[in-house]
Amino acid sequence: MKILLVEDDPKISSFVKLGLEDNDFNVTVAYDSAMAEKIIFSKKFDIIILDVIIPGSSGLEVCQKIRNANITTPVLIVTSLDAVEDKIAGFDCGADDYLVKPFNFKELHARIKALTRRYKESTVTPAMKIADLELDSMTKKVTRNDKEIKLTSREYAILELLLSNKGKVFHRIEIAEKVWGFSFNSGTNVIDVHINSLRNKIDKDFSPKLIHTLVGFGYVMKEKE
Repeated sequence: MKILLVEDDPKISSFVKLGLEDNDFNVTVAYDSAMAEKIIFSKKFDIIILDVIIPGSSGLEVCQKIRNANITTPVLIVTSLDAVEDKIAGFDCGADDYLVKPFNFKELHARIKALTRRYKESTVTPAMKIADLELDSMTKKVTRNDKEIKLTSREYAILELLLSNKGKVFHRIEIAEKVWGFSFNSGTNVIDVHINSLRNKIDKDFSPKLIHTLVGFGYVMKEKE
């Protein structure tokens, strides 16, 4: 398995590289954003481990750029920034997982294996449909009434979760855990904001409405109230 490690601290990059190579991974190291982008756009990797604070553009900007280029390689953000807002920013730019420094190498290894397994499972998921809404998990393309709809990575993940479980009610906490990988505190309206944005894109100008709210319970995707 080929891994790109983007980390400017030579001690950390050396430690991680040696550990991964001891586990039979093929590791390439980039020390700044320019080097990382050059490598990413010229070679194919199975996982990208990306620090946020690196010389040049931030790791979040790099992640956003490769997602805009439709590169779907799983991205694991590794950073010392541990606030909820930092994690949300990481996921919203297209990252698949978020690991806070300092970390135990065993946890890093476990995250890589989980990302690899999740990515393989997602690439074989067939296209999903409800009413005139279609989601192709291979191309990450979403259409409604044959009109392509552009979604952010988090909006897409929420839609994929609801669409692959039609008729099942998801509480906000469950959505946070499955899409973001962690729960938000009760005073945070992150889930509601993303659901409203998703509704504006796939429901506002179409009929029937597909995302429904069950007050006190959560959200569900179905054709009828």
